[in-house]
Amino acid sequence: MNPIEIVAAVFGVISVFLSVRQNIWSWPTAIVNVGLYVFVFYESKLYADTGLQVIYVVLNAYGWYHWLYGGKNRTELPVSRTSPRLGAFLVGLGLAGTALIGTLLAQKTDAALPYMDAMTTSTSLVAQWMMTRKLLENWIVWVSVDVIYIGMYIYKSLYVTAALYLVFLILSAMGYFQWRASLRERTAP
Repeated sequence: MNPIEIVAAVFGVISVFLSVRQNIWSWPTAIVNVGLYVFVFYESKLYADTGLQVIYVVLNAYGWYHWLYGGKNRTELPVSRTSPRLGAFLVGLGLAGTALIGTLLAQKTDAALPYMDAMTTSTSLVAQWMMTRKLLENWIVWVSVDVIYIGMYIYKSLYVTAALYLVFLILSAMGYFQWRASLRERTAP
């Protein structure tokens, strides 16, 4: 077992648990998590996931700031819903990202699963951006992609990471219900 993968997994669980609870410390723990996964995924020739982790560092810094100051009058950001128009745009963006990244990986690298890697990468970017904006539906996207990730990581013998994504799957379901309750509480008359 790769000790870096184990440490990364621990920080990942902490980070998602804190995100479910809307705790601002989810962001710095996420930065440690994704920083370590750069090495894990590169060694496994999951290049889109490697690049994704680098982008996550930037998105996590943005999310950290946005959760603190993205609300009305630069206050804490509340949970909100994704508009149908934004949702359609994000689906299109995810599909376009999958096609572009998958084609590049298939033609230019020795990627193990180019289109699967591209799809999970594109979908994860969409979900992560949605989380930085505290959009409730980010959890639904995470549940969907976590199921695919679990299978992919088992196939690549990344068992610790597959187990981590099983925990992420459970936490994502919990996140959806907790954030939905938070939204209802805030919007109740």
